[in-house]
Amino acid sequence: MVDPSRNHLRLLGQGEPTLVFGHGFGSDQSAWTSVAEAFAGSHRVLLFDHVGFGRSDRLAHCGQRHSSLDGYAQDLLDLLEDQQLHDVVYVGHSIGGVIGLLASLLQPQRFARMVLLNASPHFIDGPGYRGGFQRRQMAGLLAQMDADYPAWAAFLAPVAIGEDNPTHYIEDFGRGLHALDPLIAARFARLAFYVDCRARLAEVRHPCLVLQSTHDAFAPVEVGEYLQRQLPHARLQLLENSGHCPHITHPQLVIQALQELLAQREEAARTA
Repeated sequence: MVDPSRNHLRLLGQGEPTLVFGHGFGSDQSAWTSVAEAFAGSHRVLLFDHVGFGRSDRLAHCGQRHSSLDGYAQDLLDLLEDQQLHDVVYVGHSIGGVIGLLASLLQPQRFARMVLLNASPHFIDGPGYRGGFQRRQMAGLLAQMDADYPAWAAFLAPVAIGEDNPTHYIEDFGRGLHALDPLIAARFARLAFYVDCRARLAEVRHPCLVLQSTHDAFAPVEVGEYLQRQLPHARLQLLENSGHCPHITHPQLVIQALQELLAQREEAARTA
């Protein structure tokens, strides 16, 4: 049995399918508050924090287990197994989306479909691929993180949220970054920003809805287009907004996209 405090597991509402929300780097489950509450009246909702983030048990962070994203994927699977959940709709933001994809490859029966919000299989540009960063840019970003974490957090927050969004979102995100253990944050950042799971996308068999912001400094539109091409059963939907975190700054856009997805699912079930 998994200790719910390990990932600060929370269950809201009732109704199928169960919606599972996975957060990205630098945030926690509270990033999903507006979106999750919109569905808690009609669906079971599972919220959790990756180990080392939010109100998770930081003592549960294991150097070996959490030295790869597969360890975080296994954490997710442990939660689903403990709650006896199958055929969930997983909604993952940024690296949280990648963690969900990896989990779906390990235990596909746990998932019905995936929603990937500004997720990226690889953040670094390469031949025939635009990830958003050149390798030296990424190395410099992480070096700054190691040298002066508070200054790095102050720099990252407006980039992630989008400088043209209200300042209180930037301030809230910045406070979340400052609250992290810098060592755990640095380890996770390297896993997230150096991830390259492009070769595994063709293995994903679940339907995937790729939600992509039109102006995102971390995951440009080309990344969403790449996911649509490489995932066998993917549909790309653009969200007209600025920033990497529309579930925080523009939750209604995400809510509407999920409502449409669930309505299509119900219609397909009725006519099957």
